[in-house]
Amino acid sequence: MATSQEFPVKNADPVLVPVLLAGGTGTRLWPLSREQYPKQFLSLIGSLSLFQQTAQRATGIDGAVAPMVLGSHDHRFVIAEQLQDIAVKPSAILLEPESRNTLAAAAIAAHHVAVEHGEDALAFLMAADHFISDVEAFRLASCAAASAANQDHIVTFGITPTRPETGYGYIKGGAPLGGAGVREVESFVEKPDVDTARRFLATGDYFWNGGMFVFRCGRFLDELRRLEPETFEQSRQALHKARHENGFTELDPEAFRLCRSESIDYAVMEKVGRIALVPLDAGWEDVGAWDYLDRMPGVDPRDNHTHGDVLLEDATGNLVHSSNRLIALIGVRDHIVVETDDAVLVAPKDRAQEVRRVVQSLKHAKRTEVENHRRVYRPWGFYETIALGDRFQVKRICVKPGHKLSLQMHYHRAEHWVIVKGTARVTIAAKTFILSEDQSTYIRLGNTHRLENAGRIPLELIEVQTGVYLGEDDIVRFSDAYGRIEAATETAGSAHVA
Repeated sequence: MATSQEFPVKNADPVLVPVLLAGGTGTRLWPLSREQYPKQFLSLIGSLSLFQQTAQRATGIDGAVAPMVLGSHDHRFVIAEQLQDIAVKPSAILLEPESRNTLAAAAIAAHHVAVEHGEDALAFLMAADHFISDVEAFRLASCAAASAANQDHIVTFGITPTRPETGYGYIKGGAPLGGAGVREVESFVEKPDVDTARRFLATGDYFWNGGMFVFRCGRFLDELRRLEPETFEQSRQALHKARHENGFTELDPEAFRLCRSESIDYAVMEKVGRIALVPLDAGWEDVGAWDYLDRMPGVDPRDNHTHGDVLLEDATGNLVHSSNRLIALIGVRDHIVVETDDAVLVAPKDRAQEVRRVVQSLKHAKRTEVENHRRVYRPWGFYETIALGDRFQVKRICVKPGHKLSLQMHYHRAEHWVIVKGTARVTIAAKTFILSEDQSTYIRLGNTHRLENAGRIPLELIEVQTGVYLGEDDIVRFSDAYGRIEAATETAGSAHVA
């Protein structure tokens, strides 16, 4: 055990690599959070998404190099675009073929950082869907964590509790280890009942488990090899056999699937020694469900929290989020009301955690509202469905300057394109031509075709589809600037669109 003096320096300049864990789905924030555009990519607090805020915090840590990202294959273009929008260039974007919990993510991160920077390098794992208001306090705590990790402690952050929370696990702090309030970890504690949580709060020795970790990669990999040998080896193989394409690293699906689906807490943290705790009092929130707004200041004297076009009469303590339309509440108390262009959620605040049950019901019914909004983002821009009926569908399509859709064809539908704004370069069969505003063209069923923005402003058009089948899996790609040909041909029935 270390003494209460400051940590001696083992490596004067350890490389610190922030690892942004961005693979969550955020089901409890439905209908705003969807599988293809989950909560970490939404601007829920402030103008930037939670993911973008996390990336900016990571770049501000003393001694940190460019962050790496671990995310889902399905979100790869969103990750790249959101980082580009805030001028953060990642050291790597590693893509998980499926979700395997935080143990596999930590194993992949440790292997990758060790390969790139050596086993003495430090990895800093942080979730991409947390909110922190005091960035300076976070920076100072990060420095203390790096110092402790450089002495071969595996470091976790203990969030200073502000309420008797029953939805989080707790960490009990032990003896002091050094400056900045760093302590030993005496124990990890499961989610308590409310009376136990009140006792925890009163002692001052218990902290919320914030799910952030800093460790020297060599130390963590040694523990992983001892405790989880199969996950150690399969995660190493998943990285070794990965495909590198278009700026992404696609982990090997077969090896990754053999990694145990478990949390880093249960598999490693609760079974090893030399665990340090760094207290973090920085306005931290796990934006996990709609009731997170209850912990923000109300926007009116009756403690309502509103977003968008909302009218309240004799309403108290409500959380109301409007995306498109006016929401009016009369005489309503302590309810959540969330409106999007294709769904409305109404629930008592004390049942906010049950939103995931709605999502499960939607999945069981194979409803599209669980996967996408009407506006669906793609690497070239976005499309949104305006109307859908028997044998027809109308979409609005927006293509970014310099971008183009794949060269493709459909077996079951024809398409009409009407240019609303901008300049399009259109390829149909062997013919390529330019279309401007108010001009249109027709693509017969079975014709190969491509759409490209040939101008300097966003290209907008209306697409009218007609045919016996209008599903997004009716597409054959012949060439694609974003490497999606293999994904489209292997995933029948999924939402891979041009």
